[in-house]
Amino acid sequence: MSKHMDMLLKARDDQLSSISKAINSTEIPVKEKHARRIILGTHREKGAFTFWSYALGFTFPSSSILCWKFCHVLHKILRDGHRNVLQDCTRHYSSMVEIGEIWGNLHDRYGQLVTLYSKLLCTKLKFHTKHGDIPANLEITDEELERAAGTDINNVFQLSVEVFDYMDAELRLAETVLRQLNSSLAMTTLTSSQCRLAPLIQVIQDCSHLYHFAVKLLFKLHACLPADTLQGHRDRFHDQFHKLKNFFNRAKEMIYFKRLIQIPKLPESPPNFLHAASLAKHVKPVVVIPNEDEPEMQDDDDDEPEPLIEVDNVTTSSVTTSSVQAQPQQVDIFDQTFGPPNGGFDDRDLQIETLKRELELLRAELERVKAEAQRYITQLKSQINSLEAELEEQRAQKQRALVENEQLRMELEATRRRNTEHESLQTTFIEAEKRAQATEQRYNKLKEKHTELVSSHAELLRKSADTVKMLSVTQQTQEEVERTKQQLTFEMDRIKQESDMKMEEQRFEVERVKRELEEKMAEVTRIKATLQSSEKTSEQINSSMTALQTEKERLMRSVSEKEAELSSLRQTAQLQQSSLQQERDKTSRELGELQGKLKEKTSQEEKMKQKLLEEQFALLQGTITEAETIIQDAIAKLDDPLHIRCTSSPDYLISRAEAALGSIDKVKKGHADYLRNMSDAGTLLRSLTQFSHLTADTIVNGSATAHMAPTDHADKLTENCRSCGTQSLLFLGEMKSKATLQKADPATIRIIIQKILHLGQELRPKGLDIRQEELGDLVDKEMAATSAAIEEAVRRIDEMMSQARKDTTGVKLEVNERILFSCTDLMKAIRMLVIASTDLQKEIVEGGRGAATIREFYAKNSRWTEGLISAAKAVGWGATEMVESADKVVLHTGKYEELIVCSHEIAASTAQLVAASKVKADRHSKKLTKLQHASRHVNEMAANVVASTKTGQEHLEDKDTMDFSGLSLIKLKKEEMESQFK
Repeated sequence: MSKHMDMLLKARDDQLSSISKAINSTEIPVKEKHARRIILGTHREKGAFTFWSYALGFTFPSSSILCWKFCHVLHKILRDGHRNVLQDCTRHYSSMVEIGEIWGNLHDRYGQLVTLYSKLLCTKLKFHTKHGDIPANLEITDEELERAAGTDINNVFQLSVEVFDYMDAELRLAETVLRQLNSSLAMTTLTSSQCRLAPLIQVIQDCSHLYHFAVKLLFKLHACLPADTLQGHRDRFHDQFHKLKNFFNRAKEMIYFKRLIQIPKLPESPPNFLHAASLAKHVKPVVVIPNEDEPEMQDDDDDEPEPLIEVDNVTTSSVTTSSVQAQPQQVDIFDQTFGPPNGGFDDRDLQIETLKRELELLRAELERVKAEAQRYITQLKSQINSLEAELEEQRAQKQRALVENEQLRMELEATRRRNTEHESLQTTFIEAEKRAQATEQRYNKLKEKHTELVSSHAELLRKSADTVKMLSVTQQTQEEVERTKQQLTFEMDRIKQESDMKMEEQRFEVERVKRELEEKMAEVTRIKATLQSSEKTSEQINSSMTALQTEKERLMRSVSEKEAELSSLRQTAQLQQSSLQQERDKTSRELGELQGKLKEKTSQEEKMKQKLLEEQFALLQGTITEAETIIQDAIAKLDDPLHIRCTSSPDYLISRAEAALGSIDKVKKGHADYLRNMSDAGTLLRSLTQFSHLTADTIVNGSATAHMAPTDHADKLTENCRSCGTQSLLFLGEMKSKATLQKADPATIRIIIQKILHLGQELRPKGLDIRQEELGDLVDKEMAATSAAIEEAVRRIDEMMSQARKDTTGVKLEVNERILFSCTDLMKAIRMLVIASTDLQKEIVEGGRGAATIREFYAKNSRWTEGLISAAKAVGWGATEMVESADKVVLHTGKYEELIVCSHEIAASTAQLVAASKVKADRHSKKLTKLQHASRHVNEMAANVVASTKTGQEHLEDKDTMDFSGLSLIKLKKEEMESQFK
């Protein structure tokens, strides 16, 4: 036991010594014997624990050469080490990534190579961890590759993409190494160059297998998927094929590789994946490593033989395993593979073992060739079946083309109808834009951008109209082709019928001639019988014979003529038949050309349809971009200092929020319609435009309402407005991309706007929380209260006038009288305004209530009624405040500015009352004209109050300035000097 422990400790020490000698900062390639001992150590301990425990002690940031050689050794043990090495290396995945990131940020030639090598090793770890059936040396049979790929075509597709990524990482490293050698004009015989080139041996081994994997997987994909779907795969493979072939050709020219590796030769051109028969021409590239010991000088501590180990992982590349027996005379299988450390074999044993290995390789090669031959036979049979299936599919496609032609004709009609709808919608959109321009004068910048959107929309509509015109031209061409085809078919039938009729007539004529000939022959027979029976009458017979001879000659000439005529008819029939055949061939060619044109037109229609879809999506993106700009501008106003002065009422905010909620429903409906029919985005465009304007209006008015609200409500309202803008931008961003268009949902925006609506309802004046049944009575009460307040104000002004005449004299009395007279005139004007407003309201109620009562009319129009009530209260309050301010001015306890402010406020309150009354009034109403005259009169009287107040204030100040009776001489001089200075 102790002896065994000593052997293990010594083996571990030898492994650590080999690691320290293989991985250092000296710019020489890693020696094969050191790498071999490290690999044997992984098999001995069934993992790479010792390697990583020592490797983690390296100072990787200190030397890029150290990192490069570490990656090289790690690549070798991944390929040739124990199978558990992959798991141990995966645990240190982050360390490898960190090494690549450290040297990726530094400008160092080896540092660039270390970055690429670390990325390659990380890609290798991820690939083999995910696909455990594929070993790290990539040496598996075609059947094992089939099992690893599976039967699911999606898994095969994903595996092919990962193989391409794997190959890209290998080729990037190889290209960078070769480029650095070219730039430095290095010779491959130098140790510095060999240090860079040594890892490319493992890269060549990996690339040969990856190339074979890619070919097999692509042929399998093309057998299951359409060729157009795999166009990207073919392009990527062709690019990798040319890079790999260039890499192999350059490596073959280097002396360094000639003695270390036999590089396979790739074909002149990549395989044609569109023809399944090309798989039979594919030959798997095989990399051969010559079994020769390195001509290296052994170190002093490497003289002892290495201990035998037990290995349970069998690979075909470099390590061949067998169980080790206790007898010391048995030969170590690793010594057979790598050669004994002390060169213990003689030449004959080495030759015997070499011949045995070659024999096994030849047997395996023979089995492989047989298996491939059987596979090729199976593939050829499957190709025959697939070609037959393709023939049937072509026939079915011909029938489908006729059906699709009819469908395209129907779709064209639908496109025309949609175009008409687009034009009507465009007219509606322009009218809505004009109304928006009339009501939103304070948003000039938004209107300019909206106009740009409309112009782009019109341009795209014009393009859509051009597309429809092109489709109509295509339809007309297709109809002409159909008509020509029908005409040709009819002409062929007519010619065929005429030919048949002529042939039938010729047949009848020949039969008639034959019947005449038979009759003549019968007659000749009768004449001969008559000659034989009447020999006695020789003269008669002679004369008859002469006549018969003459008749015979005539008949013979007639027969000859008929035969000549029959021959000419046959020639004519043959000529007509040949011309008919030529006409048929010509018609067939023309029909083929017309079918080709029809296919071309069909493809053009498909392209136009695709172009229409792209234009519709581009129009949608332009609308969304403009909507984002509108909402971003509204969000910017939340932090705009100039917007702080803007205020808004909760009622208006509620109306905007409710309109925004309605626009969200329209957006959802338009979104669903667009997903069902992506060639028509009209509904979605209109709903998005309305949604952006109403949402931006809600945000801006919410911010304006927050300026007048309490602190807590203002903060909540501002935050909800900001969240509404943010969620709206997120929703529009999802709508802008085809990838996220399906899952775009404005539900979050709806929730936030509902919160804004709730806050607006909380901010409404509590005095308006009355039942709708009481609104009618409340309007009359408020108007009566306003009239009473005005009457009381007039009475108090008269009292103040009498008191002022008693208490004051001179300039003060004149000023007070002028101010009170102007206030009296203003009150009278307000009273006339209230009367005119009351008359107009009665007319509105009588004209709009119909069969309903007055209370029901007020309850039905509660918003308008509440506006009237608010305006009436404001007028009554303004009249009361003006009387109080006038009283203070007369008694010299108030300021003239307060009276001026009250006059402005009462003018604004009456303007509010007029505006509330005008909402439902008829434009041509005489009472409305009377109300407008009364409103202008109120404004004039309010201006008189302001002018009287300012004039009186100036008179009093002048009087105070000119009163020198209470001043001494010195103070008088001082005042005089100050006045001159001023």
